[in-house]
Amino acid sequence: MAVETAVAEGLSPVMAFALVGGIGVGAQWLAWRLRMPAIVLMLGAGLVIGPLLGLFDPGRDIGPLMQPMISLAVAIILFEGGLTLNFHHLRSAAEGVRRLVVVGAPLGWLLSTLALRYVAGLSWEASLVFGGIMIVTGPTVIAPLLRQARLPRRPAQLLHWEAIVNDPIGALAAVLAFEMILVMRATETMGDAVLDLVLGISLATALGIAGGWGVVRAFRRELVPQYMKVPLLFAMVLGVFALSDGMLHESGLLAVTVMGLWIANAELPSYDELRRFKEHATILLVSGVFVVLAASLKPETLMALDWRTGAFVAVVILVVRPATVLVSFLGTKLPMNERLLVGFTGPRGVVLVAVAGLFAQRLYADGVEDAARLTPIAFALVAATVILHGFTMSPMARALGLSAAQVPGVLIAGGSRFAASFGLALKRLEVPVLVTDSNRTRLRSVREAGLPIFVGNILSEAAEHGVEFISYGRIVALSDNDALNTLITTDLAPEFGHENVYQLKPAKQEQRRHAMPVTLGGRSYCDGLSYLEIGRRMGEGWEVQVLEWGQEDGPDLESWRAANPEAVVLAEVKPGRDIRLIAEEMEPNGTAGWHLVYFAPMPEEASEEMPEDVSEAEAEAPAEPSKADAVKPSSD
Repeated sequence: MAVETAVAEGLSPVMAFALVGGIGVGAQWLAWRLRMPAIVLMLGAGLVIGPLLGLFDPGRDIGPLMQPMISLAVAIILFEGGLTLNFHHLRSAAEGVRRLVVVGAPLGWLLSTLALRYVAGLSWEASLVFGGIMIVTGPTVIAPLLRQARLPRRPAQLLHWEAIVNDPIGALAAVLAFEMILVMRATETMGDAVLDLVLGISLATALGIAGGWGVVRAFRRELVPQYMKVPLLFAMVLGVFALSDGMLHESGLLAVTVMGLWIANAELPSYDELRRFKEHATILLVSGVFVVLAASLKPETLMALDWRTGAFVAVVILVVRPATVLVSFLGTKLPMNERLLVGFTGPRGVVLVAVAGLFAQRLYADGVEDAARLTPIAFALVAATVILHGFTMSPMARALGLSAAQVPGVLIAGGSRFAASFGLALKRLEVPVLVTDSNRTRLRSVREAGLPIFVGNILSEAAEHGVEFISYGRIVALSDNDALNTLITTDLAPEFGHENVYQLKPAKQEQRRHAMPVTLGGRSYCDGLSYLEIGRRMGEGWEVQVLEWGQEDGPDLESWRAANPEAVVLAEVKPGRDIRLIAEEMEPNGTAGWHLVYFAPMPEEASEEMPEDVSEAEAEAPAEPSKADAVKPSSD
C-alpha cells in the first residue's frame, strides 16, 4: 500500500536525481562485470522504473527542470565530441577512414533520411534531423565490442576511428538540419530562410570560435591555475551555450560543438587531462540522459511501434550501412572480406538517443507531430544494433577469415633478455605479445627470439597510429627507467584500466622521500623485484619457465610452491582462452588445464641457451629508431 502511494505521489526531485545517477552508474558497473554493453542494461533499467512500474516519471518528478537539464547535458556531450576530432589525426588517418568520413558520412545521411521517410513513414523534417545523427556509430559502444571480438588491426582501426571522427560530424549534421527546419518554419520566403540560416550558423560559429580561442589563449599564457582549468572549461561551455541560445534560439549546440573542435586542434599541453575529465563527466551525463529518456517513454508510445519500425531497423542494418561502406571503399585496395565486416558492423550508442530525444521534444513543440516517434525509434535502433553486433561480430569475423587471437594480448614496454624470455613463453601459450623500446639495440634479444617489436616511445603519436592497441588487454612496463615505467602505466591506465597495467617496483620505493604516490603507476609486478635484481638473477641462470597444472605426474600448487620457494610467479594462462597476470602479493589458482608462467632457476638437465643479452655499452647506446621503425611493429 505504501509503495502504491509513493508511486502515485511520485519522487522528490532529489530522490529522482539520486535514482537516475545510481541506476546509470550501476548499469555501467554491472555491464563491466558481466562484460556486456552497458547501453542494454541502461535501456532495460529505464523501461522498468518508467513505463513498466511507474516508479519514475521524469515529467512528473523532475517537472520543468527536465528540458533545460537535458539541453545542458547534450551540450556538454556534443562539446566533448568536438574535443575528440583532431584534424591532424584525420589527415594522417588511413585512406579508408577518410573515405568513411568524407564519402560515407554524407551518403549515410542521405540514405538514412530516405529510409526514415519511405520505410519508417516519418515526415521530411523529422527524417532529415534524425538521418543526420544516424551517422554516429557509437564510439562508447564500438570499443568494447572490438575488444571482445579480437579483430585484426585494419578493420578494427577503421571501425574505431570512424566512430570517433563521425561522432561530432553526425551531431553537427543533426544540429544544422534542425536549425534549417526551424528557420524555414519561422520565415515566409525561401530567401529569408536562407539568410536567417546563414546568420544563425555564422553567429554560432563565431561564438564557438571566440570561446575556444579565449580558453586556449588563457591556458597557454598560464592565466589559469591547473586546478581551475576544468571548472573554467565547464563554465565556458555553459556560458557559450546560454549566450548563443539567448541571441538565436537553438544555436547553442552548434556553438559548443565548434568550441570543442577549436580546442581539440589547438595542441594544448594539458589537452589530454581536459579530455579525460570530460570523458568521465560525459559518461555520467550520457547514462543519466539515457535513463531519463527511457523512463519518459509512455506505454502507448511503445505500443505504437509497428512493423514500419522493424522494417526500418532491418533496412538500416542490411541496406543503408552496407551500401554506405561499400560505396565509400570503391577504388581502394581493401579486401572484400574486410569491407563486408565493416559494412555489416554499425552499432549505435547513447549519443544518438540523447541527441535524438532532445530534438524530438523540440521538433514536437514546434509543430512536427511525428517527431514524437523519434525517441522510441532511436531506442529500437540502438537496442537492435548493439544486441545484434554484440552476438554476431565474432562469428562473422571467423566466417570471413578475420578472427584474431582470442586471448587479450600483453604489451611489454622495455626490451631486455628477461622481456624476450617472458614474451617467448607467452607466445608459446598462444598469447599475442608486442615488445616496445625506444632503443633498437635493447630489442636485440627480443628480435632474436622472433617476437614482434615496436621501436619507439609507446606514448608517442607514432605508436598511437602504428600499434594495434585494441589487440592488447594488458601492459607490463619492464624497462630500467622507473620514472618511465610509472609514466607509461599512469598514462595508459585510463585506456587499459588500472587493474590491467603492471610495472616493476621502483628501486627506492621503500624510502619515503623516493616513494611514488599511490595514484601514480601500475600494479607492482615480478614479486617486487627491481630491474637490476632481475638482471642479476638472469645472470645466475634464472629463466622464465612454464608448467601445466593437472598433469598426472605433475605437482599441485602446494607441493610446487614448497619445492620452489624462491620462484616468482608471472602469469597463469589457459592457452587460446584467457590470461591472468600475477601482481605482487597475488597467488596462482592452480586450476587444472591452466599453465603457470614463472621465473626461477633452470634445472640443470633442462637448461637451454637463450639469446645473450646486450652489453652495458650496447644498452647505453642512443640508437635512435629510423622513421620506418617508428611507425610500425615488425611481424613474426
